[in-house]
Amino acid sequence: MLDIQQIRKIVDQYDLNNISIGTIGSHSALEIMDGAKDENIKTVCICQKDREKPYRRFSRLSDEIISLDKFSDIINEEIQARLRDSNTIIVANRAFTAYVGYDNIENKLELPIFGNRELLRAEERTAPRNQYYLLEKAKIRHPRIYKTPSDIDSLTMVKVQEAKRKLERAFFIVTSYEDYKKKSKSMIEKGLVNEEDLNSAIIEEYVIGTYFNFNFFYSPLKKETEFLGIERRLQTNLHDFTTSLTAKQQLEVDIGIQNIEVGHTPASIRESILEKVFDIGDKFTDIVKKEYPPGLIGPISLQGIVTLDLDLVIYDVSLRVPGNPIMATTTPYTKYYYGHTMGVGRRIAMEVKNAITHKMMSEIVT
Repeated sequence: MLDIQQIRKIVDQYDLNNISIGTIGSHSALEIMDGAKDENIKTVCICQKDREKPYRRFSRLSDEIISLDKFSDIINEEIQARLRDSNTIIVANRAFTAYVGYDNIENKLELPIFGNRELLRAEERTAPRNQYYLLEKAKIRHPRIYKTPSDIDSLTMVKVQEAKRKLERAFFIVTSYEDYKKKSKSMIEKGLVNEEDLNSAIIEEYVIGTYFNFNFFYSPLKKETEFLGIERRLQTNLHDFTTSLTAKQQLEVDIGIQNIEVGHTPASIRESILEKVFDIGDKFTDIVKKEYPPGLIGPISLQGIVTLDLDLVIYDVSLRVPGNPIMATTTPYTKYYYGHTMGVGRRIAMEVKNAITHKMMSEIVT
């Protein structure tokens, strides 16, 4: 693991009047850069060749585009030196962790990252002290985990990585061990998953309720956990399969549901539940500070279910910028804090500007 003091020495040498916010050109890069531009901060978009079109088309957002043969080439010393020369602070998104890789991020990327780089790996369910560990330590309810497929005795979600697209997870639902064997065999035969990944899949209780992605932001400068808002995901081939066909038609069509996220919709929650929402955010922030010092820096998403009893059950945690650009124009909760609606990207840029103003940059990067 790179020494945090080493990274802070790098940022201490930056020209703080000429900072750039950099991100991998995928997942939530547009949201990150748009927020930076709203706060008049320069941006750098690190793209993979032949995938630059959105970032060139929305030309207002990128002050500089760096095209690489593959995203992981960001660790090449000449690219790192170029980014340091641009006084770049990297903001992590899902593409960053998936394509650059945790080992590279933790040991080879000598660039300041907005956030806690050691915490990023905890998002993976197979990692030690992972998201389930943190939820349990924080006493936040999560779905029951089945140790082996033979334990399956009710409606269950199997969470496995796709064989071809490593950014995507090929979830499928089963009701018994026999159902699991049948569906997993079919998915392997179709090339959707491989047996090795299936053997390390997480099998968890399927909780019935309404799902919400609760987005928070911990500010080391204010020492406060802010609730930024809620969004929900549009998934194929789940949406709009379940709404465009009648139940009878759905039964007649043999289609496996994969839950691949393709978009977002906004949501709010009734005020009487907000206290529970604040509570899970505060609990999670507190436990991360103990388990992964210096603790949480910036955004996370606690993706959960509100049950019929109005309990909150968290089934997934995003420990970096979540993919939720819809919040930038739809969430009322940032308006309650600041008097105007904004998304995660702008809130990050505000924290960077505040850190520069108060000479506290070392508090927000690792």
